[in-house]
Amino acid sequence: MTSKAKKNDAAKVTLDVAQVKSVLMGQPDFLEPVVQAAVPSILEVEMEECLQAGRHERSEQRLGYRSGYYRRRLITRVGTLVLRVPQDRAGQFSTQVFEQYQRSEKALVASLAQMSVQGVSTRKVAAITEELCGHEFSASSLSTITAKLDEHLEQFSRRLLDQAFPYVVVDARYERVREGGVIVSRAILIALGIDWEGRRQVLAVEYANRESQSSWREFLLQLKERGLKGVQFIVSDDHPGLKAAIREVLPGVWWQRCYVHFLRNALDYLPRKADDDCLQELRWMYERRDVEETRRDLKQWLEKWAGKYPKLCGWVETNIEETWTFYRLPVAHHKHLKSTNLLERFN
Repeated sequence: MTSKAKKNDAAKVTLDVAQVKSVLMGQPDFLEPVVQAAVPSILEVEMEECLQAGRHERSEQRLGYRSGYYRRRLITRVGTLVLRVPQDRAGQFSTQVFEQYQRSEKALVASLAQMSVQGVSTRKVAAITEELCGHEFSASSLSTITAKLDEHLEQFSRRLLDQAFPYVVVDARYERVREGGVIVSRAILIALGIDWEGRRQVLAVEYANRESQSSWREFLLQLKERGLKGVQFIVSDDHPGLKAAIREVLPGVWWQRCYVHFLRNALDYLPRKADDDCLQELRWMYERRDVEETRRDLKQWLEKWAGKYPKLCGWVETNIEETWTFYRLPVAHHKHLKSTNLLERFN
């Protein structure tokens, strides 16, 4: 037999025809044994091409020698296959059969981790994976998968910040977590940075028992230790601990009080059945192009509503300047930096 004929013969995937016919006629899941038979044949062909020689063949073109098999589980659309994968002594053989599987496996593992993080029980995850791919992941397997997220989070939280972020938005959100068998609410402190090119980047996401001056101070100090620099403007809500931490850790930085939070706080100074026009006119002030125009609007607003809502007007007059810091920035930046909405949408 010529070498060309050998190669053509090796390229054929051989199947037990009688077995295939019986499966096709008698089983609804007929594809599984077909794939089970086909894939090992493909692996054998790939090994022969790698070594440039068939099993037990003497050839001057031979590039290596076989070294038995190892077992590999392959999750496919027709079920989980247990395969005997050939290997060579030099470890040069690499099959293309598993490339798509590896991509699918990564996607599956990422989905399992995401389900676990979002609170889906291990029992439900096991049921989902068994239904989708015929393989059930145990609770311990899921724990191992989600533990890998800790490694990525650790790398993320310790990475160096090697560029300047003139604009920073900080805020906290609260998550319910299980501690000692009890569900409690804990703060997640988050910082979003914007560089000179306008690109946004999540700078940090840190767990804290609660929002306090000490927790925010530690959070900001860690950012500086990782290289945070060039900060000129920072946006946040009016949390007193956060404000104090900003003054201490980032002195001289312009602070913008989120105008959305400010308008929500204004509701505390209004009766329940207050005139909607009052707050709507206050909201319109944040659409002006410069602070002088806004001050004129505020004067007119106070004259109009002071008699009806004196408590609100007194509070606004005392605190509203904190929400106008964004007017120091270029007009094109006003829309995105007068509130923490950028970060809240991310949350």
